[in-house]
Amino acid sequence: MDMQLDPAGDDLPLMANTSHILVKHYVLDLDVDFESQVIEGTIVLFLEDGDRFKKQNRSVEEACQSESNKGCKLGMPEPCHVPVTNARTLSSEMEYNDCAICSKGEKDTSDKDGNHDNQEHAAGVSSSKRCCDTGNHGSEEFLLVLDCCDLSVLKVEEVDVAAVPGMEKFTRSPELTVVSEELRNQIVRELVTLPANRWREQLDYYARCSQAAGCGELLFDTDTWSLQIRKTGAQTATDFPHAIRIWYKTKPEGRSVTWTSDQSGRPCVYTVGSPVNNRALFPCQEPPVAMSTWQATVRAAASFVVLMSGENSAKPTQLWEGCSSWYYYVTMPMPASTFTIAVGCWTELKMEPCSSGDSATETPFSPSEADFRHVGVCSHMEYPCRFQNAFATTQQIIPHRVFAPVCLTGACQETLLQLIPPCLSAAHSVLGTHPFSRLDVLIVPANFPSLGMASPHIMFLSQSILTGGSHLCGTRLCHEIAHAWFGLALGARDWTEEWLSEGFASHLEDVFWAAAQQLAPREAREQQELRACLRWRRLQDEMQSSPAEMQVLRPNKDKTGHTSDSGASVIKHGLNPEKIFMQVHYLKGYFLLRFLAERLGDETYFSFLRKFVHAFHGQLILSQDFLQMLLENIPEEKRLELSVENIYQDWLESSGIPKLLPDQLVLLLEHLLEQKTLSHRTLRSLQRTYQLQDQDAEVRHRWCELIVKHKFTKAYESVERFLQEDQAMGVYLYGELMVSEDARQQQLARRCFERTREQMDRSSAQVVADMLF
Repeated sequence: MDMQLDPAGDDLPLMANTSHILVKHYVLDLDVDFESQVIEGTIVLFLEDGDRFKKQNRSVEEACQSESNKGCKLGMPEPCHVPVTNARTLSSEMEYNDCAICSKGEKDTSDKDGNHDNQEHAAGVSSSKRCCDTGNHGSEEFLLVLDCCDLSVLKVEEVDVAAVPGMEKFTRSPELTVVSEELRNQIVRELVTLPANRWREQLDYYARCSQAAGCGELLFDTDTWSLQIRKTGAQTATDFPHAIRIWYKTKPEGRSVTWTSDQSGRPCVYTVGSPVNNRALFPCQEPPVAMSTWQATVRAAASFVVLMSGENSAKPTQLWEGCSSWYYYVTMPMPASTFTIAVGCWTELKMEPCSSGDSATETPFSPSEADFRHVGVCSHMEYPCRFQNAFATTQQIIPHRVFAPVCLTGACQETLLQLIPPCLSAAHSVLGTHPFSRLDVLIVPANFPSLGMASPHIMFLSQSILTGGSHLCGTRLCHEIAHAWFGLALGARDWTEEWLSEGFASHLEDVFWAAAQQLAPREAREQQELRACLRWRRLQDEMQSSPAEMQVLRPNKDKTGHTSDSGASVIKHGLNPEKIFMQVHYLKGYFLLRFLAERLGDETYFSFLRKFVHAFHGQLILSQDFLQMLLENIPEEKRLELSVENIYQDWLESSGIPKLLPDQLVLLLEHLLEQKTLSHRTLRSLQRTYQLQDQDAEVRHRWCELIVKHKFTKAYESVERFLQEDQAMGVYLYGELMVSEDARQQQLARRCFERTREQMDRSSAQVVADMLF
């Protein structure tokens, strides 16, 4: 690889050579065995070499130079929300696919480190490390590098897609007379580029190809963070097999999933949003740029429910007594890190019948092909897009299901079930079209490390949100719903810019929740101001207790979004355990967006946000994409001194709390004046951070009020200075000093008055004298 890693460091490597070759589709075929705590099976990768996708990326980038472009006009795709192929037809006939929980599979021939017991492979790949390269330089053999850890890779082989009946339609010749590597790769190239309106056919062919026989084993090797695959004689990505099958199994200690028991004491396993993402669940390309689709067949004992990131509301297919199969698929290209699975004895809650007014939005999303007409053009790669569907754009409440351990169904029925429809409707009223066609909500086990996690078509929520009324449940639900737009439909191209996901979700959760509660504008404003105050205090605490380098929202600065020549990169502090619990990307990002919304006004800001979502959904973004389009779309009189460079400097590329404008400081200090107690440590931090003694008179007036209220004696000099130099605004402070009944403050008031009474306006002097004597 062309990058250096510090083994003792906390950076997360993304090893996949995505600049040379991309995974376009995954087909997973897996067995879940709770006895051994292992997920075992195959994954088939359909690949596209660099020359083709680089041309596609260039065309998309050119189309997205500005929000006014007409985008990439897509075909007339069919609706993408109806389950298709029967899961039974997707089950592999190979021996290893027997349901592992029902009967034991083949003996594992890998050693404890997951290396295949194949001396030819081991020797061949070990010696190849010096002569292989991830690119295509001269006579060196091409090396496919996948992100992978905590997995036992058993075998890698090329898939003979040309042997699948009907594949001749993907070749230039009517008959497959001479089968070659070039022909097989041609078939895959044609398959992965089928237009969006043939998505059903495409999924069917992916499934059929994934079950085709192998046509030659490939050499492979694993290290701590990657799986490396090569084929003898394949010197370039174009020559490398474009359909490969990997036989593998997870390890009980693998970091991508957690094996545990639910609140009812029943076994379960689920993805936990690990820092290593999904590379310990299946070999994949982790960098966000590797946008792919997937379909998966998962087998487990019949008593278990399998939930997954999928467009279809899957139902179990019984394979034989005691064993069921579940099938899910996704047609919207997403980073592999967003794939989510949860297998357990979950109970589905039954929804109350909808009122007649909501029934139209709650029916399964299956409009006729005639309804699937263009509402607007899109700039993303081609897929069946809801933003182009007239029915989807008006669908306020998408179909949803709720699952929970049996012991928590009552609590879910009382709180969660009632909140989902108004929160979904509120989100639609603010941002428009729901990016995803349906939603599963799962109450995860008690060991889940956060309050919630959003993935395509599925959301995890902690049991902690179910008690104490609806507020915490509603706000967290709104936060995760917001991620459907920011974090999923629009993802960060560089994972260090987490604020593009968490900052937006934090800001939008307040707006969604106020709309879901149907609050009057004044009530909504008061609720949001209170939450802003609480967040400000949390941000201050975090700034004091965290390293400065981890307080920066754009740590890579001008190198943001850059990768090595191969596409590999490193996520700074990606493995730092403290980072999981830090709130800086949430809070600092929230306050930046709040600042922008206040500067523009809510109507202008949210109108722009809907425009931005429509322009960039289905794509990866950087901070500059958002900021440049924002500044291009706001009136000159509201732009004032705003610039991308200023926002970078003040908010994104510096540690600590951002510099606020005077009006914002006044608002902040007024919020703090409503607090009953503030520590002197907090006041010192405020003074030092914002240099309050040097601000304008409006800010200093509120600062002096805080000093008086909390008897911050070390800053009494600021009060004296204000009473002497800002007499037009100081009268009220005299009253505050006297009302406190603090001898030292009263003495300060009288001393200042004696110094200034001769120069004071006569009426003002009389008012103050009445207060003091």
